[in-house]
Amino acid sequence: MRRFWAWTLVLAVVLGMGAGSWASQLKDEYKLSVVTAPTSAWGMGAARFAELVKERTGGKVNIKVYWSGQLFAGKQTNEFLLVRQGVADFSLSSTINWSPQIKELNLFALPWFISSKPRMYEALDAITDGKAGAQIKKIVEELGVSILGWGENGFRELTNRVRPIRTPEDMAGLKLRVVGSPIFLDTFKALGANPINMNWGEAITAFQQGVVDGQENPINSVIIPYKIYEFHKFLTDWHYVVDPLMLAVNQKVWQSFDAATQIAIREAAMMACAYQKALSRVGLDGGQSLEYLRQHNAVPEITEPYKFLESKGMTIVKLSPEEIAKFAQATKGVFDSWAEKIGRDLVKLAEEDMAKAQ
Repeated sequence: MRRFWAWTLVLAVVLGMGAGSWASQLKDEYKLSVVTAPTSAWGMGAARFAELVKERTGGKVNIKVYWSGQLFAGKQTNEFLLVRQGVADFSLSSTINWSPQIKELNLFALPWFISSKPRMYEALDAITDGKAGAQIKKIVEELGVSILGWGENGFRELTNRVRPIRTPEDMAGLKLRVVGSPIFLDTFKALGANPINMNWGEAITAFQQGVVDGQENPINSVIIPYKIYEFHKFLTDWHYVVDPLMLAVNQKVWQSFDAATQIAIREAAMMACAYQKALSRVGLDGGQSLEYLRQHNAVPEITEPYKFLESKGMTIVKLSPEEIAKFAQATKGVFDSWAEKIGRDLVKLAEEDMAKAQ
């Protein structure tokens, strides 16, 4: 009997050490980086992910969202390096902001590549869910980061304070804020504008002071929550590029989770991305996202973004297919040169994915 209790004690110690070792792999807090504020569709998706992870892991994994670029001090294009290095454990990140380090992510910034399709949202989903999306995930994973799901910042529209834009000639001389990605500088130079690389926090001040004439961003994710209508009277609805969001995790962090925790986090990612994507598309995709949000009791206050912006005094310029074709032609050289840099094989995969969705 004495031997029995001795072995029982040894077993308890061993199991206790094992449990302590396993538990020590979990941090008290995991950091999630986000460029925007909590009030944007982007930020709301990040908050939902953190909530769902805590819920589905029974409180084992606690994620704190660091809003408005706190972890990278406003330098958006540094975010990938922070996730790769483990400064941030998770992120909900734009493909644009990571594209300076991962050239293949410029696929989504090829001018009028995706929006030229009759059903542009279906075309985008076909890429992220298809062979091209799988190839991109593999490329990112080889760099030490895993993509858990795809969200969306949205198709990017142009706003300015000077005049309505209907032709490439209307762009001449306009000082336009763009993100620090070379393809954006090339695109706007080709259109005759004066693109200025500026972080978002600085851009808001520049708009207030009138030293920058305009900018390009998605309606639901940026233009409305950041009240761009207070600075710019004109919006050109041209959908020239899109930036999906990547819900990503540092691979070492990911590998520290056991299988059950990984499954729970993946489920949370899928649910959060569907919700976030619907918020970015509501009122813009023919009613599909609004119906989804109704079913999940998550309808936002603004469901008709164009009417809302017009009520705030904005003039909405909707371009015809013929007018958009002139812009696409003006940037054809940019498209061709960047397709080579991105890789013709990846561009071809994306074209094949989109064809299946039309």
